[in-house]
Amino acid sequence: MSRAQKIITFIETLCAPDGANAGEPIILRDWQKQAIIDVYDPVGADGRRIVRQAVLSIGRKNGKTALVAGICLAHLCGPESIRNGQLYSLSIDSDQASILFNYASAMVYMDEELNNQLNVTESRKSIFDPVSGSRLKVLSGEKKGKMGKSSSFIAFDELAEFGTDRTLYDALITSTGAHKEPIVWVFSTQAPDDKALLSELIDYGEKIKTGDIEDPTFKSFLFSVPKELAPYDEKNWYLANPALGDFRSMEEMRLSAKKAMRMPSFEASFKNLYLNQRVDATNHFITPDVWKACGEKPDPEAFRSGSVYAGIDLSGKNDLTSLTIVARDKDGLYHVAPYFWTPGDTLKDRSERDKAPYVLWEQQGYLEAKPGKTIDYGWVAQKIGELHAEYNFKELMFDRWRIDDLIRELERIGVECYKEGETNYNPDALLIVPFGQGYKDMNPAVEAVEDLALDELIRHGNHPVLTMCAANTVVITDPAGSRKFDKARSTGRIDGMVAMAMALCRAVANEGEDAESVYETRGVLSF
Repeated sequence: MSRAQKIITFIETLCAPDGANAGEPIILRDWQKQAIIDVYDPVGADGRRIVRQAVLSIGRKNGKTALVAGICLAHLCGPESIRNGQLYSLSIDSDQASILFNYASAMVYMDEELNNQLNVTESRKSIFDPVSGSRLKVLSGEKKGKMGKSSSFIAFDELAEFGTDRTLYDALITSTGAHKEPIVWVFSTQAPDDKALLSELIDYGEKIKTGDIEDPTFKSFLFSVPKELAPYDEKNWYLANPALGDFRSMEEMRLSAKKAMRMPSFEASFKNLYLNQRVDATNHFITPDVWKACGEKPDPEAFRSGSVYAGIDLSGKNDLTSLTIVARDKDGLYHVAPYFWTPGDTLKDRSERDKAPYVLWEQQGYLEAKPGKTIDYGWVAQKIGELHAEYNFKELMFDRWRIDDLIRELERIGVECYKEGETNYNPDALLIVPFGQGYKDMNPAVEAVEDLALDELIRHGNHPVLTMCAANTVVITDPAGSRKFDKARSTGRIDGMVAMAMALCRAVANEGEDAESVYETRGVLSF
């Protein structure tokens, strides 16, 4: 039996921890087997494996995690195990690293023999084999300087997320020299640009295939839909998704393609993550048609009878400060009421710079331009206090930037604030909830706005300032598919969208809880 066949046989003794075939033995597909064969079977005259680095780039949800975990365990305690091996799997952050570790450890727990043999330390994301003395450690890019100095096996999970930073990559690559047969695996969807480290590796592999470079120690497996092919033609999808129609859902692909055709912000993600194309996942968030379809006026009754959530995006000199409140009615519609503030002394100049009719909007009452060159948070606090007294906000979401200044102003006018987890507070106090602006917190917010808008479940009344913010908003996507708003790349002010997204996200998340509650003593909201 060849080396590759031994690995294949070993992996197929493991069970899948999740998915449609959870609890059943893994059955590797032909394309997975061929990758293992191409890497592990070629040997030199000395009998040692020739390939020392392999790159597998493929569309998401094609069983990559199971394959990576299986190969890791094959090197830890299977047919590729060596004495005192140092094995590392590296991801960009702890969340991504946990995905692979949880999968591999679940495989161990489900196998009676491995469960008895291996020691899993979940707190350290480590699996130790006392028989061989080898250890697999799952690391994140946040743990700089903690890699081993003599790596026998390295797996980079989603290398695209490292961008052009090759510090950790080089540190680990250069740590393999003490071993006879070290190997480095890279598993990832494509990076968005040519300058990324992953793109350099993929391009290197493609040149080897065309014969421009000769390097038998390097193998590359690229599953991608070429950009010259129609992206929404289903027959082309198989090029990036060899598991499509098998354990990769065709129905989910179709739904995502339909969404991508309607939402420019998701189109880039679809091409990058589903078609595995090298696409900059940056695009405008929402089309005018989708936004206009949600343009009916919000119903004041929704704020009187439902739970009200608020989001605040603060500013200093130049941006808009936005407070947005939302409420869900009995029919599942989300009603939106935005408020905006901006410095009055520079209003005309900024109207010209931003190419936005701030002066007219101020005259029409769509934003408040108070005297001064910076935002006076006293005015913002006053409005929050009034609205909270009237509607008893369930929560107020905030970005941490300058929030202490606002809290001081709220407390100055007698609005007591408390944070989640605090006790002994006044029942009328305002619950304030921090809401990060990174991928982790903003991704569900982006998805909430997107899904509700596509289903025409938002009622924003075409408020002109909020509509401007919607038209300006750009999202960026990381290789894991998480998205966030990007003020730096957006074409203008997006503060209203940020505030609305935070409020909608929490309203959607608490939908079940709030469905049981009806507030009967609310005031009247004027728009």
